[in-house]
Amino acid sequence: MTGKRQTGAGTVQNRSDRLSQLRLLIALDALLREGSVSRAAAGIGLQVSAMSRMLGKLREIYGDPLFIRTGKGLLPTPLAESLRMRVRALADESDHLLVPSSGAAAPGVGSISGWERPALIEAPPLAVRPSFLLDGQPSPSDFARKLSRIGHNADPQQRLAKYIATAGVGPGKSRPLTQDEAKDALSIILAGDADPVQIGALLATMQYRGATAAELAGFVAAMQAHVGALDRRKSRADLDWPAYLSPKLRSPPWFLHAARLVAAAGHRVVLHGHCGGGAEAGKLEMAAELSGIPVCRSTAEATAALDRKSIAYIPIGVVAPQMQALLGLYSLVEMRLPLNTVVHLLNPMRARNTLLGVAQPSQRELHRDIATLLGITDLTILGNTRDFAQFTPYRQTSLFRLVGGETQDMTIPAQLEPAALPVTGMTSREYWQAVWSGAARDERAETTIVTTAAIALMILAEDKEAGFDESYRQARELWASRRR
Repeated sequence: MTGKRQTGAGTVQNRSDRLSQLRLLIALDALLREGSVSRAAAGIGLQVSAMSRMLGKLREIYGDPLFIRTGKGLLPTPLAESLRMRVRALADESDHLLVPSSGAAAPGVGSISGWERPALIEAPPLAVRPSFLLDGQPSPSDFARKLSRIGHNADPQQRLAKYIATAGVGPGKSRPLTQDEAKDALSIILAGDADPVQIGALLATMQYRGATAAELAGFVAAMQAHVGALDRRKSRADLDWPAYLSPKLRSPPWFLHAARLVAAAGHRVVLHGHCGGGAEAGKLEMAAELSGIPVCRSTAEATAALDRKSIAYIPIGVVAPQMQALLGLYSLVEMRLPLNTVVHLLNPMRARNTLLGVAQPSQRELHRDIATLLGITDLTILGNTRDFAQFTPYRQTSLFRLVGGETQDMTIPAQLEPAALPVTGMTSREYWQAVWSGAARDERAETTIVTTAAIALMILAEDKEAGFDESYRQARELWASRRR
């Protein structure tokens, strides 16, 4: 009979259904935020297969595909887009309601992570030249006719306008910039000589069209000139290890412990990076200081640190505040711009090897093409992380490499079975420190550190045919003897 309340087994079933529905909505929120099944799964601690099943269930419930797969990730359908703010509000409220006021909490869960600290250098406002007055300006067609008369000695804003028109005037009329043109364009922006409208126009045009390897190589060259990167012949660095973390990342920086092991083996490691905005903007600086890794304000300081301790960390904001400000444009446009790609190849100390984390398949080949144009001969990309190189031990990992300028790929099998995160009474930072000191034992964390170090040791080995197993054995020994 309709209208009556269910009791007994029916009530239990309804409660079970409601719990499942809440899980599905949290999963939908993660998918809408990340635009990727794998990143959404990692963000809420699920296996990719579980997230895929939940997406299938959501599609069945709504009778809509919800997401369409594209070359740049998952594109929400109109129905999914209409749900975005409602499920975000639900997920945000659940985060606040479920923060434990006392008692044990899993590492990284809760309102306090232990990483709360402002960045070492707060990026100043983006340096720009005053905007053109838009009223009474020539029409686009009038302006285009003048482009051919703009030479390399013209005013910076005029040159940049020419590059924008060259790259974005329209189908059949535009072309990608050459490497030299792209270098000049970003050099103008980094020098603070660009109009703010020009910055948005150039970067958005390139992102929408898809930047070429030559354009991005030009950007890297401009960045290296801007920060005063060392001459490759004078470098004493062995490994460049960029780490540009999303402020949404809540896991501890295990890769820093791995870098410490590599430095303990006698290799000179340079880390450079940034942790976005928010309460944890200074997370990497704090982690470096707690690890005894020198935080350097210049390439000269980094050189001294390498001689002294074989490891150094350079915050991007201290050597290139303008670059940090440009990376901060993400919060204004809610999309990754070409700069988010090229900053990983900055290599300010011109180390002979580079270790990257690049999750998107198309971006891996792009990074190798950029490296080839820049004369980089030794590059390794971990294919299961984004924006920093860290091994995921419970997942098969692909390595995409340049070895002596030659393409060389390999696959490393998973090292252990997935396991739930342990429950502790520590903050994320405290737990991260406790794993290193031995006060906390966590097979998953330890294997993450050791396998990440093993990858670095393998690519640094004198014998370029050296395999992963031998490097893993060496990393294990380094981990066992770390406190000595």
